[in-house]
Amino acid sequence: MKTNLIKISFLVLLFFVFSCNTFQYRETNQFYKKQAKALIKEVIAEPYAIIDSVNLIAAPRWVGTTNFDLRKPNFVIIHHTAQNSCDQTLRTFTLERTKVSAHYVICKDGTVHHMLNDYLRAWHGGVAKWGNNTDINSSSIGIEIDNNGFEPFEPKQIESLLNLLAGLKNKYKIPEANFIGHADIAPTRKNDPNINFPWALLAQKGYGVWYEPNVAISLPNNLSIPYALALVGYDIKDTTAAILAFKRHFRQDSTSNITEADKSVLSQLVLRKLYSK
Repeated sequence: MKTNLIKISFLVLLFFVFSCNTFQYRETNQFYKKQAKALIKEVIAEPYAIIDSVNLIAAPRWVGTTNFDLRKPNFVIIHHTAQNSCDQTLRTFTLERTKVSAHYVICKDGTVHHMLNDYLRAWHGGVAKWGNNTDINSSSIGIEIDNNGFEPFEPKQIESLLNLLAGLKNKYKIPEANFIGHADIAPTRKNDPNINFPWALLAQKGYGVWYEPNVAISLPNNLSIPYALALVGYDIKDTTAAILAFKRHFRQDSTSNITEADKSVLSQLVLRKLYSK
């Protein structure tokens, strides 16, 4: 009996050692820790002396304030991965040469990978703009959903996403209107999440804005389509791209023509934006 227990214990130990040694992301996890430690050193370092622009002198001593905390995310940007599997995306985000990342990746079975501390800056938005914000990465959390860009999203993914958004909204007090998509902030480059994404459901739960479907409101005569889109938040340097992004998000439509129904939706969004200030 004792011999059998020893054998079983030895086999368990071997399995544990083998599992640890063959974990695919063991090396990149070590890199994460190293990079995080390097950033910690920068954060706790004493601020450097600033030369006074008038007297050309620096303060003789550093005095650190007692009143501060961590910068907190104020936006959530939702993406689809445009890849063929969750494993492929995890691989992409752990290769230094790709220069892309996200805070969270949600697989088709609902598994959520938290790849980066929320307070750290992920490289998910790229060149982007929303309203006057031109550095989205510095103020947002990026969530990637495993989807090739053309298929419906799995119910388990959406369930996991809603649970995740509830925690993020509560923890960081993210405004309802600041849950948006990658295509919204980068309309000339991106189309994610695709038109199958359930924005109406998210808005119903408090993550993003929506509109009343059976209300007819016309844009004021002096308010052009591009200016209305800009008021919502879209970058209108490329008007067609902005229209496509708006329609993809709010109309689940991939065309660029603007109908009277589209104008009504846009009017409601503008009014919501103006009266929320």
